[in-house]
Amino acid sequence: MNLCVFIFAITILFSTPSAQGISSVGHDRVKPFPQPEPITTSQKAAVKFKPQLSIAFGCHPYPAVQADGAVSGGLKYSGKPDGDCKGSALGSQVYSRSTWYRDVWAITYAWYLPKGYERVSGLSMVEGHRHFWGYVTVWINNPAVENAYILGVSMSGQLGHDTQAPVDKKCVDGSTLKLEFDGHVMDGAKGKQGLRCVEAVGKFQDLITWDQLTEAARDSLNTYNFDSIGRDMGTVPLKDGVFTNLLNSTWPFSS
Repeated sequence: MNLCVFIFAITILFSTPSAQGISSVGHDRVKPFPQPEPITTSQKAAVKFKPQLSIAFGCHPYPAVQADGAVSGGLKYSGKPDGDCKGSALGSQVYSRSTWYRDVWAITYAWYLPKGYERVSGLSMVEGHRHFWGYVTVWINNPAVENAYILGVSMSGQLGHDTQAPVDKKCVDGSTLKLEFDGHVMDGAKGKQGLRCVEAVGKFQDLITWDQLTEAARDSLNTYNFDSIGRDMGTVPLKDGVFTNLLNSTWPFSS
């Protein structure tokens, strides 16, 4: 059998058309984008300020979409919080999108987890679901200057979002933030998986910016409904119609 035909057959075998007309593949078969060499000022700043990430509890980040537009099928929530999601052999991914907002440069980074959960009551009732997105917005003074620096940070927390302006020095390492994904929600409390600033050094994932994505991948992130339970935890933070609203609702400054 011709090698190209074989690869095509394997791709079809493990791809499943969704009800939304977008193909999905197993969460551990999504091919991440290699991090490209940054060219534009925006891309260079996104790489420079890319956060470090460690995982305290729950799934590790996985690629959400690949070059042909196929998305992750996620994982049905069952078993351990990190069951079957301790990292993809193909590599991980972090996504970003940047813009000026109220005269501050905002770089939003987003990580995709194939499953997530939240504690929905104080009675230890846990509701699990496919797909989860966590995000952090790093606010800097100006991406075009050599001495650009961090002014503030907004991140998805266990209850809504958390902000710091200025940022606690303990969680800054040069031009990067040290963040931790903590999915552990205390008994008797409501909450969901969230990010927090930490002192511990984390790991970097290959970054792909919004403008570096293929058109097919960007279209899928804009249109595919990852939000399987209707509580916004599966909403892609970078998608059109969400990104700017997120910056507005998580603005960390007093004025």
